[in-house]
Amino acid sequence: MEFSVINILIGCVVLGVGVAIGVIARKKMAESGQENIETQGSKLLEDALTEADRIKQEAILDAKDSALKIKQDAESEIRSRSSELKKEERRFSQKLEQIEKKIDVLDTKETEFLKKEKSFSQQETKLSKKREEIHALVQEQQIKLEKIAGIPKEEAMKQLVASIESEARMEAAKEVLKIENEMKINADKKAKNILALAMARYAGDYVAERTVSIVPLPNEEMKGRIIGREGRNIRAIEAATGIDIIIDDTPEAVILSGFNPVRREVARLAMERLTADGRIHPARIEEVVEKVSKELDVTIKEAGEQATFDVGVHGVNIEIIKLIGRLKYRTSYGQSVMLHSLEVAFLCGIMAAELGLDVSQAKRAGLLHDIGKAVDHEVEGSHATIGRDLAKKYGESPEIVHAIAAHHEDVEPTSILDILVQAADALSGARPGARKEMLESYVKRLEDLEDIADSFDGVEKSYAIQAGREIRIVVNSGDINDSKACVLGKDVAKKIEDNLTYPGQIRVTVIRETRAVEYAR
Repeated sequence: MEFSVINILIGCVVLGVGVAIGVIARKKMAESGQENIETQGSKLLEDALTEADRIKQEAILDAKDSALKIKQDAESEIRSRSSELKKEERRFSQKLEQIEKKIDVLDTKETEFLKKEKSFSQQETKLSKKREEIHALVQEQQIKLEKIAGIPKEEAMKQLVASIESEARMEAAKEVLKIENEMKINADKKAKNILALAMARYAGDYVAERTVSIVPLPNEEMKGRIIGREGRNIRAIEAATGIDIIIDDTPEAVILSGFNPVRREVARLAMERLTADGRIHPARIEEVVEKVSKELDVTIKEAGEQATFDVGVHGVNIEIIKLIGRLKYRTSYGQSVMLHSLEVAFLCGIMAAELGLDVSQAKRAGLLHDIGKAVDHEVEGSHATIGRDLAKKYGESPEIVHAIAAHHEDVEPTSILDILVQAADALSGARPGARKEMLESYVKRLEDLEDIADSFDGVEKSYAIQAGREIRIVVNSGDINDSKACVLGKDVAKKIEDNLTYPGQIRVTVIRETRAVEYAR
């Protein structure tokens, strides 16, 4: 088909060439005349036919070459595609074989699974029967055991639980004792060294302050002048100072009684000046009281500034300085609160230095920890809470504010600084001789300590010693072993914490001994 089209195309080309040559020949013949027209036309026609035949042969050869090339390309492409199809066919066959194998494996596993499921169902049925048989046997044994023991199941379980609990407590006590011994190897030694160093490096002087002040008089006649006509002078003094004046049979002395120590100090100074001057009347009383109040304000400020200077604390708000100065006239259990605050500051600084903490911050917290006591008779709340609010109001840092609030655990201690202030406060207040107590309350506290210790089983005798700062408990060695002695000590300490109020801390010592006595005859 391709060769016929090519032949037609070649014939057309040749015909066109012949026509063109004929036209040219005729034109030449016309131009040259009629001479030799036929001869030249024949020659030209022969030449044209020869040329056309040559062109036809060349076109046929080119067409054959093109057709051969196209055929070769087509055959090559057919061979390539055939090869790829064979490869794909092989891959498909391999995958089909793999799928058939997997299907066979899955069929086998499914068969095995069904067999196992059936076997498990049979075993579960057998196990259920076994459980029922075991349950019946257990009930039968329980009935027999109850008959043999003579006690019901519930009572036996209670005894068993009690026995297990006792053993667990014993094991826990042994473990606690072991842990405490390991901790004491380093912690107790280090703590004792720090506290001993702190106490050795600072010793405070204490002045016993009372809630009343006694003003000496030059003579008994002065009492009458203090009272005045119809009591106008004594009423004027009480109104100006807010302090009660007690005039009794005490020779050449009057007693000033009041809860506010600053007001009591104003009344004392004013009374001394009035009795020394001799002029006692309402106008003079008001004048002297006002003057003494202003002088005492200056004294309070100077005392606060001196305290901050002694401790080495700087940048304290002037209002806090005045509060520190007011603590000079405030006592707690007979102990001067200002001197107590100074000692706490020094102890905090010493312990902070030993622990590698900020000494300046520790001293500041120790000095300010009781500033709430300067106004606790005027503001509701505990002195720790009042002190926290005052420190926050006058720009103290959050660490100082929290240490003040936490020194009596009104809030939870969260830092080492809080613990330092607590320890220094307890150490200062619990030192023998630092504080004074009424004899009755002191004796009552000792009796309460011994009663709490005697209330526990196995205690033979207890002794409160060292002014109530230690309780020693002698136990029966047959009833209390070493592990139980450790637990007893913790239980007694917990009960003391829950039932008694006391300064500082109380040491609980449990003593257990075994004596073997024989006689040589």
